[in-house]
Amino acid sequence: MRLFEDRPLPRLTAGVDEVGRGPLAGPVLAAAVILDPAQPVAGLKDSKRLNAARRSDLAAEIRERALAWSLGRAEVAEIDTLNILRASLLAMQRAVAALATPPELVFVDGNVAPALPVPAVALVGGDGLMAAISAASILAKVARDEEMVGLAETYPGYGLEQHKGYGTAAHLAALETLGPTPLHRRSFAPVRERLGDGGPAARPASVPGELFP
Repeated sequence: MRLFEDRPLPRLTAGVDEVGRGPLAGPVLAAAVILDPAQPVAGLKDSKRLNAARRSDLAAEIRERALAWSLGRAEVAEIDTLNILRASLLAMQRAVAALATPPELVFVDGNVAPALPVPAVALVGGDGLMAAISAASILAKVARDEEMVGLAETYPGYGLEQHKGYGTAAHLAALETLGPTPLHRRSFAPVRERLGDGGPAARPASVPGELFP
């Protein structure tokens, strides 16, 4: 892929993507990846177009072959306080900041890029257009799915290991029966409507803001 005026992209170009905007429960996770042109990873595509086994295999290859990769996250309390868009951008900022090798340029899947200390370009549909973003989408998806499977043991009865926090019929039925857990996003209407008092959850006194305002 080439940038404006057909100039080659810098070698240290990172792709960034997040997963977890839509679920009713759990954090939002982002990944940043700088691929190594000398060690390409075959078969990269949007994580949603891959089955779980293939995503897991590719994630292992990405972690082994990439020049650098990292994860960032925003917790449920941050999602409820900041809103899901700002929390997603914060997770992306944290992922980029955690890269062992700082990037020269960042491409982000979507139509909004977070504030970063290097140039950042939002690319709609980027997880299907750019290998580094595809790699980031795979790492973020695998990491979040694994975390939700683990959390299912802490919060049994909700089916988190199956739907990963998304608002399926089974998840909504469990919310009706069991009520929300600390893992559920109180700012999301299906959860808020099932709170005992019908009002917003208590929020922390402070939440970290953007790393690079």
